[in-house]
Amino acid sequence: MSVIEKCTSYTRSRDLKKRGWYPFYLNFSERDRGVARLPDGRRVIMCGSNDYLGLSAEPRVSDAAAEASHRYGGGCTGSRLLNGNLALHDHLEKELAQFFGKPAALLLATGYQTNLAAVAGLCGPGDYVLIDKQAHASLIDAARLSRARVQWFAHNDTEELTRKLERLPENVGRMVLVDGVYSMEGDLCPLPELIQVCRQHEATLLVDDAHGAGVLAKGRGTCAHYGLMDEVPLVTLTFSKAFGSAGGAILGDEDVIEYLRHHARSLLFSASLSPANTAATLESLSILQDEPWRCEAVISKATFMRRELASLGYPMGTSQTPIVPIDTVNEQRTLLAWNLLMQQGVYVNAVLPPAASPRLRTSYIAVHTEEHLAQALEGFVAVRGQLLAEPARAHST
Repeated sequence: MSVIEKCTSYTRSRDLKKRGWYPFYLNFSERDRGVARLPDGRRVIMCGSNDYLGLSAEPRVSDAAAEASHRYGGGCTGSRLLNGNLALHDHLEKELAQFFGKPAALLLATGYQTNLAAVAGLCGPGDYVLIDKQAHASLIDAARLSRARVQWFAHNDTEELTRKLERLPENVGRMVLVDGVYSMEGDLCPLPELIQVCRQHEATLLVDDAHGAGVLAKGRGTCAHYGLMDEVPLVTLTFSKAFGSAGGAILGDEDVIEYLRHHARSLLFSASLSPANTAATLESLSILQDEPWRCEAVISKATFMRRELASLGYPMGTSQTPIVPIDTVNEQRTLLAWNLLMQQGVYVNAVLPPAASPRLRTSYIAVHTEEHLAQALEGFVAVRGQLLAEPARAHST
């Protein structure tokens, strides 16, 4: 089969669209403060967003983005190395380093590129990269791109990680890759144990804190949540979640950041972060510091929904964060659940393999009102009989 023939033979998405069960690439005509509107005018409660602090629709953030666009233009038209750097970029790097308590930061155009830069910029042939099996795809791709030897360990299993590190040859580079908060499970990495294992085996630990930064520990993320920021050599951030913008950053020692500034291919050979996204992230960071109630609110609202959904009989994961997964057993039931909830005016994420085992991924926002959450629960109550008609099989999340 040719590379084109495999495309023409792919019919799964078209079949789902014909049935009205296609849950991806949904268009929204507008989104604002915990709700969204579809092109046909229907209003849905947004329970499938990463906008944890509600900043993507905050007027102060969009105003900052607009002002930067007017001043600097729509884009920087090149890489930061040669023709795309702005004082605005340098300013955001300094603010991020100070807020998160790291010596230096390096700004990139997307969170995906951020992980490519950190891993492939530091590791190469002859090195070893060990990855948690539930780690984000960008970490996996970064490890492959680095051409280092890749090994996997079971999710949050520090004992297996230890065994694998013990078997590695001496005098080789070793990097361990984990998420701070896992995007599909909503659980945290066992950071104290990971630090101890990495220290004992001279491995460099990288924590991708895309879903922890801006939320945990008054916004300072997973490492600060454990009180261990100084013990983690590398932390990567994404601005497209709690910061309501786009882009990402690497946090680390000044020598590491300076090295990556001249060796990370996804930085050197890609356009820089747009003025609008840079300014939006700066404004979000300022709001986060002035309004820490947002961090407390989103955890409180997710805890409330987790408790209420469990009381309705929905099989829950072990999340401690704004991400609340619901086991749906198989793909058919996942699609049914998504469709029924949409009819009730509740938008959630339908997760299918290979991204993760079948589930609904629900997530909550600091600016969700009590009325929003009540409407969402009404939707789950209305479809409960159809979704829980058969006992759900438990699975590890």
